[in-house]
Amino acid sequence: MQRQRSILSFLQKPSAANQGSGAGEKIERSGAIQFPEKLQNRNDAILKRPVVHDVVHSSLEIKGTDTPPEKVPRQVFPAVFKADKATNGSLFSSIMHKFVKVEDRENASGRNHGSAASSDVSSISTDVKGRSKHEVSVQPCGRDNSFSSNVVEVASRPSGQENGFSSRRVLDGGRELEIGCDDGVFGPKTPGMQRCVPRLKRIQDDGSKFGGKGHCLIDSSKRSRLLEDTVSGKKNHLEEADSVSKFEWLEPGRVKDASGRRPDDPLYDKRTLYIPPDALKKMSASQRQYWTVKCQYMDVVLFFKVGKFYELYELDAEIGHKELDWKMTISGVGKCRQVGISESGIDDAVQKLVARGYKVGRMEQLETSDQAKARGANSVIARKLVHVVTPSTTTDSSIGPDAVHLLSIKEVKNELDNGSVVYGFAFVDCAALRIWVGSIEDDASCAALGALLMQVSPKEVIYEGRGLSKEAQKALKKYSLTGSTAAQLTSSLPVDFVDASEVRNMIQMKGFFKGTSNLWHCALNGVTHEDLALCALGGLVDHLSRLMLDDVLRNGDILPYHVYTGCLRMDGQTMVNLEIFNNSADGGPSGTLYKYLDNCLTTSGKRLLRSWICHPLKNVDSINSRLDVVEALMAHSEILQLVSQSLRKLPDLDRLLGRVKASIQSSATLLLPMVGKKVLKQRVKAFGSLIKGLRNGLDLLMLLQKQGHVISLLHKVFRLPMLGGNDGLDKFLAQFEAAIDSDFPDYQNHAVTDKDAEILSILIELFTEKATQWSEVIHAISCIDVLRSFAVTGITSSGAMTRPVVLPESKFSTLNQETRGPVLRIGRLWHPFALGENGALPVPNDILLGEDSDGCHPCCLLLTGPNMGGKSTLLRATCLAVILAQLGCFVPCEMCILSLVDIIFTRLGATDRIMTGESTFMVECTETASVLQNATRNSLVLLDELGRGTSTFDGYAIAFAEFIPKEITYLTCATS
Repeated sequence: MQRQRSILSFLQKPSAANQGSGAGEKIERSGAIQFPEKLQNRNDAILKRPVVHDVVHSSLEIKGTDTPPEKVPRQVFPAVFKADKATNGSLFSSIMHKFVKVEDRENASGRNHGSAASSDVSSISTDVKGRSKHEVSVQPCGRDNSFSSNVVEVASRPSGQENGFSSRRVLDGGRELEIGCDDGVFGPKTPGMQRCVPRLKRIQDDGSKFGGKGHCLIDSSKRSRLLEDTVSGKKNHLEEADSVSKFEWLEPGRVKDASGRRPDDPLYDKRTLYIPPDALKKMSASQRQYWTVKCQYMDVVLFFKVGKFYELYELDAEIGHKELDWKMTISGVGKCRQVGISESGIDDAVQKLVARGYKVGRMEQLETSDQAKARGANSVIARKLVHVVTPSTTTDSSIGPDAVHLLSIKEVKNELDNGSVVYGFAFVDCAALRIWVGSIEDDASCAALGALLMQVSPKEVIYEGRGLSKEAQKALKKYSLTGSTAAQLTSSLPVDFVDASEVRNMIQMKGFFKGTSNLWHCALNGVTHEDLALCALGGLVDHLSRLMLDDVLRNGDILPYHVYTGCLRMDGQTMVNLEIFNNSADGGPSGTLYKYLDNCLTTSGKRLLRSWICHPLKNVDSINSRLDVVEALMAHSEILQLVSQSLRKLPDLDRLLGRVKASIQSSATLLLPMVGKKVLKQRVKAFGSLIKGLRNGLDLLMLLQKQGHVISLLHKVFRLPMLGGNDGLDKFLAQFEAAIDSDFPDYQNHAVTDKDAEILSILIELFTEKATQWSEVIHAISCIDVLRSFAVTGITSSGAMTRPVVLPESKFSTLNQETRGPVLRIGRLWHPFALGENGALPVPNDILLGEDSDGCHPCCLLLTGPNMGGKSTLLRATCLAVILAQLGCFVPCEMCILSLVDIIFTRLGATDRIMTGESTFMVECTETASVLQNATRNSLVLLDELGRGTSTFDGYAIAFAEFIPKEITYLTCATS
């Protein structure tokens, strides 16, 4: 106890009564080190009286010898200084105004003189024997104000140089003091009391101990810059200056759109910017070039070509500084904020910005500087916005195997049917050069709209800002997901979509869709609401024209798209509940039906697989045709191996054909200086890769033709053009192979010449004369890849897989003929991808529903059991088995007999819409009512724990009301 008290007394701070002149003598006797005489005299002259921090009274005796005390920190000033009570006890508050750094003198007038944290500082310099000058300054410290102990940092500089002195920083009470000395190192003796500093700083400190002779790794000027860069106030000041624009009309408080609307206006168009006419007149010619285009593309990051560099200005410069870590300077067009990169790195920069969700445009030079000077000495190089790349319209090879879609949608309420809504839509795949149009009818639940969004999976959605209901906007945000990345939602405000008649006139006048295989209006023949689909198409065309993508509109194919027609119907919520494309954990592809079936070797095959999963078949003959091919491939492993070897050699033929078709009659970019050769080189590579890839694809098809049994089965799945003979594609392709070998032998990296553009243009025009046949060949290769994937899934599966027996769709009984009802009979069914951690299979189960040869079974099955007993797993496995069977794939079970299912309904989970006055129970009942209204006798309904939380009698009433329609096939799950 005595020892503890003695140690506490040793650490105790002295009282104010002990801070007299005698304290300095006691400090000296206790071993504290005083200032050198020279520095002591100087401090006395400046401060009038010495100062001490954390003085330890030497009269307190230390008792006990087991653990010697830690050495006392060396003191900076003698212990005779009395803190000023008016300044919160800060030891330096009374003299802070006397310390200054030279570079801060200019900013002294703008600071707060009364605040200790931001007080102005003045400079004082004293000669010591004419050799060096010492500078004393106070600067803000980045430490917490609660930190009150003194920490000393020392940095040595040789005397005799500019501003040469030995500096030391003292941190006290949240303040940083830099003082000068000319000998010795002052600071803590023990490592535990030293502040954690970087390695470079420690090297500087070590060098100061040896007088700076040969022990410091950098010279004094670099050390000076390092010390100055650590001053946070100066850095923040520069960043604040860089973040301020020189243009008043770019300030947030004054910004307006082209029509003069402020951002709080409902009709504000964020794509445009208002620039005062007087401001444009005062600009230089090049500056006016940039802002004339930029004010119409404020939603686009706009690169401006200057010589051999691409530059970003003002708001775009902030994006380049933040996203690409480019250094911002005050230069460029009009001496404004600017960042830039050389033309060799522009492609990588654009790709990075697009991958992060930005729209990127490039203003290219239409002539060289010599050509501009030829027009006049003061002429400015002509520039033009040539194209804009967005995440939804990119055609780069790095976009991955999934299709990238841009969707345009228009909503109209159906006046004939109360509460129903009609949607017209159009979407484009710029990489494949295809556009689809269609329409759907929906109700307030937006189930059909959800199905469209899940099938298309758009990167961006264009819609009328005043034409979409709140329910539709919620559905867009809910279902417009690709993995874990939400789609961009773009409103057309303040301009609405034009009428159908205007769209027809615009397409006819501008010559769009002339490159399509069929007349463009033929694609609308099968669309129920043709005018509404045309309005959505008009919005899409207008958006693509703004992005300078007229090549897509001129040469693209336009096709009809059906969400539900001719296939097994699954709405958006059903796809979410069954985890068809995205899992419920993180939104990724793992643990989904698509991931389970995806063994495709080509990117076009992966996209076709996704399309097949969205549209399972409803025709028995078509299903059996696919099953026949899968069974033949599983039985002939040698054919399966040959197919796999050939498919691995193929590039993305679908997108290569699209890029080649898009280059027809698009020679404008080839005339751009420094850009035309690069574009031509890319086109040569794309065309050569397409020709060589099609040769490998034709070799595969002709190899399968020798296998008479397999090719006959494949002809039932897809249509194949004539390959052999004088008029076949084989000889036609051989001519282009010879042309590539003679004119572009090194097509992967061809050194282009002036004649190459003309030669390539002729070859492409001749090749695209049979673009329809080439599309059929590519589709056939993709079908083979998907069917091979089904066969690999059946072979490599962990459990038993069997071929399903698919019966025709059941019909209602008539007076003249009796037909069976729907049937679903599955033996030892297991979930295909709900495996255990060690790969163990789930417990198999049997499902018997509907009429059968053994007798009549009920069309309803009620599952009960404890929590985590596998009820929901069995329900999902049953739905997945039906989908796999109607895809033409083997089913994870030992026996499967089913009649065709037209619709799958699922009602899973517990959700509410409490903000709209709808509780969980009300949402469940509303969704169930929608199921009962739309289901048929051939529908499969999955209900999981409906009415959970209600009383026994309420649950009985709900169940009894559900099962009144006896012809519907039910799978219902209830808790025990």
